[in-house]
Amino acid sequence: MEQANKDRSLVSKVMDGLVTGIVEEKYGAILPPQDVLSKEFDVSRTVMREALSMLLARDMLDVRPKIGTRIRPMSDWRMIDEDVVNWRFRAKPDPMFLRDVIEFRILIEPRASAQAAARGSAADVAAIREAFEAIRLVRPSESGYLEADELFHTRIVTASGNQFFKQMAAIIRGALSTVPPIVNEREGLWESVIASHQRVVEAIERRDPKEAEIAALALIDHSAEELGRFSAEPPARV
Repeated sequence: MEQANKDRSLVSKVMDGLVTGIVEEKYGAILPPQDVLSKEFDVSRTVMREALSMLLARDMLDVRPKIGTRIRPMSDWRMIDEDVVNWRFRAKPDPMFLRDVIEFRILIEPRASAQAAARGSAADVAAIREAFEAIRLVRPSESGYLEADELFHTRIVTASGNQFFKQMAAIIRGALSTVPPIVNEREGLWESVIASHQRVVEAIERRDPKEAEIAALALIDHSAEELGRFSAEPPARV
């Protein structure tokens, strides 16, 4: 056990050193071979291989035949580990977690909607409209609703053009799948939700960042109110 802990600590130290070298552009575009790096850090090839695999798993590196280990652009790096995010969302949601999910969405989605209106390409905007039309074709109780809703919100985040927002799309998808569909068949509620989604889409299509942000916040506020019916502690708006 002591040796295993020592090895993990050594791997972490090597990872930190590699990242420092990468961000300081010490290595250029291609890392030196593993045996060269092992000598540089004075560690075994096993330790170096594990450290490199950890960075590879985070989309920081790319192994190419006959080329070597290429350093990927920082915009490709996994700032949020999606595996960890997915594992967390598998657990049964508790009131505090639901609150945190809503607060996270309030921080990200309205701003992403504004950026989508300001920066999104014509193709991005068309893709958001397409996702919205897919939502209108299904009810929350029907197969395909969750996928359509996830696609709608994910496309808005992607259209923002912000690399941090885009890598947080995993959390947005998880947030939408954590709870049962918040819209049931109560009279008038489904129409209200569709109208809320449509308001966001149309603001983005008009290239109106302010209205897109307000509309997205209103949509999430509606979700928060409905989530209060599933939780002893209703999610709070920040």
